[in-house]
Amino acid sequence: MRLGMWGALFGAVGVAAGAFGAHGLRDKLDPASMATFETAARYQLVHALALVVTAQRAAQHPGRAASLAGGLFAAGIVLFSGSLYALALGAPRIVGLVTPFGGLVFIAGWVALAVSYAGNEATR
Repeated sequence: MRLGMWGALFGAVGVAAGAFGAHGLRDKLDPASMATFETAARYQLVHALALVVTAQRAAQHPGRAASLAGGLFAAGIVLFSGSLYALALGAPRIVGLVTPFGGLVFIAGWVALAVSYAGNEATR
């Protein structure tokens, strides 16, 4: 299933980013930028796992809500974590305007995942 593949790939990249931050950037970034980078990696890893869980959910109980949740988690990783990585590495501050939208997309993903469970309960 593609959602699971993307979740696993985002997880691998999240681990690599975390290691790169810890070992390659620690002496190059100021503490605030380092904290931003670490936040990006943490949210990427959490939502990579959410994407894998969502893939399992969609496989067991196909429906729009689970598929939507997967797409939202993937988009949130790109928008939220991607913008934080960019900011930490010196992108213009205007890139930070993307970050809250990524957070909203994450929230929408969790709501969609909840709806997928609620819809299943309603049909029992």
